[in-house]
Amino acid sequence: MKREIFNLVKKEFMYIALLLLLVLIMFKIIFFKENLIVLLRNALSLFWLFALPGYFIMLYWKDKLEFMERFLIGVALAAGAIGIFSYYLGLIGVHIRYHAVLLPLLLILVGITANLRK
Repeated sequence: MKREIFNLVKKEFMYIALLLLLVLIMFKIIFFKENLIVLLRNALSLFWLFALPGYFIMLYWKDKLEFMERFLIGVALAAGAIGIFSYYLGLIGVHIRYHAVLLPLLLILVGITANLRK
């Protein structure tokens, strides 16, 4: 069971890489005067903050939803979850500098453990 999950994730990471490339091309078209490294950094940060946590959270529903549905719903879900958790971490006293690293990593780990327990 766990082996097939990792094979599925490996296969779908190719799709995620293609989506990252598509976002990078769109950024280059929109921000044509910017350096490619700056655009790559921005695209990677968007994928780290929203796409990867959303993908791993929605991996739980891999049997009921297809990849693109899970990916789009996951991006919206991760954006909302990161916003809410960031607010409460700020209230607790965690400096905002650590939110961009801790929250996506936490959501990715929650998604992986929820999927492995299934």
